[in-house]
Amino acid sequence: MEISGRLIQVLQEQGGEGKNGNKWAKCDFVIETQEKFPKKVCLTAWNDLIGTVKGLALESEIKVSFDISSREYNGKWYTDVKAWKVEPGSGGAAPSAPSRNTNSNYSNSNAGGNSGGNEGSQERYVSEDDLPF
Repeated sequence: MEISGRLIQVLQEQGGEGKNGNKWAKCDFVIETQEKFPKKVCLTAWNDLIGTVKGLALESEIKVSFDISSREYNGKWYTDVKAWKVEPGSGGAAPSAPSRNTNSNYSNSNAGGNSGGNEGSQERYVSEDDLPF
C-alpha cells in the first residue's frame, strides 16, 4: 500500500536485541495526508530505513510504501504499520486516496472485531460522509 503526505514528526529511535541475538532498531514517524479532511498516520521505519526518515526535512512531502499486520496478545489486538520504502513525494494527492479507503476499511474490520463482530454497524462507517461521532 502507499500513502502520501507531509512529514510532521519523527519520534525517538528505539532499539534492542532479539532472542536470537540480532540487534534491531525502529523509529516511528507521523505524516499528515493532504485531503479534504486530513488524517495523521503513524508509521514505523525499521533498521536501515531509519536513516532515510531522519534525513528528511519536517514539513516535506513524502510518499511511503507500507504493510499492515495485526497480532493478538492476551486477548487484545495490536496493529503495526511498517514502512518499507520512503521517498520524497510529488506533492499530488492522488496516491493517498486509495490508501485512505483501504485504511478506513481495515480500521472498520478491526473495530467490528472488537465489538463482537456486529456486521450491521460496519456499513455505516464505510461512507465518507457519515462521521462516527
